[in-house]
Amino acid sequence: MTVEFYKKASDKNFVANPAKGSKHNRGCAVDLTLINLKTGKEVAMATPYDSFSAAAAANYEPVTPEVKKNREFLIATMRKYRMNVLDNEWWHYDFSGWQSYDLMDIPFEKL
Repeated sequence: MTVEFYKKASDKNFVANPAKGSKHNRGCAVDLTLINLKTGKEVAMATPYDSFSAAAAANYEPVTPEVKKNREFLIATMRKYRMNVLDNEWWHYDFSGWQSYDLMDIPFEKL
């Protein structure tokens, strides 16, 4: 799965080379956004989840006060659990100490 995803990715800056593995392949990274539980809709952020535009940077300005508040809330909450935001992707978080975990090669069907 990872190999096929890498082959199809148009911008290799946002996809880990499967020969080296990634933090995701170690179970130490997550891509996520916030959802309003009352409406079921994503809360306002500078970009949609999984965007690769410049506005996806964790400190991108200018943003509205609402977006800034939402982004800061998500970053602070994740940091509390040792998950650190990737500078150019507000929606990507890496676990502190990810280097200590082995690469996993689990077929998608087994997850």
